[in-house]
Amino acid sequence: MSRCVDGRPSEDSAGRVRHQVPEEDMSNTDHALHRVETYVLVAVGGFAGSNLRYLVDLLVGGIAATLLVNVAGSFALGVVLYGVRRLGRLAPGTRAVVATGFLSSLTTYSTFALRTVQSPPAVLVGNVLANYALGFAGVLAGRALVSALDRRWNR
Repeated sequence: MSRCVDGRPSEDSAGRVRHQVPEEDMSNTDHALHRVETYVLVAVGGFAGSNLRYLVDLLVGGIAATLLVNVAGSFALGVVLYGVRRLGRLAPGTRAVVATGFLSSLTTYSTFALRTVQSPPAVLVGNVLANYALGFAGVLAGRALVSALDRRWNR
């Protein structure tokens, strides 16, 4: 059977007319159902991330809980984004669930800002320095892990 990429009918070996769907339409990411699926995936990831953050806050509490989720989230985001960039092995839907949904809900700038402002001056300065320094370090550590795994897997 001949294949029509432009969607025109073609005939199979028995002479029957077949209608072909254009290949470019099969991967259309602007389709309404694809957008809805992405929103649902982000919502599911957000639900899981915000609940984990709540659990960490219950178990650890205070500024330490906020610092922990921000640093862990920065590390995980470094792994995810550099993993995608370097290895190209993460589907867009998975990236939406993990990065935009889960990790964005796990990490928290607003709670960091609120708890920092409510702290005594010495704690305030230390918390700002710790969140930013350890957050950047987390991203760099995630990138280093991806690089090390990539070298090991591609020897």
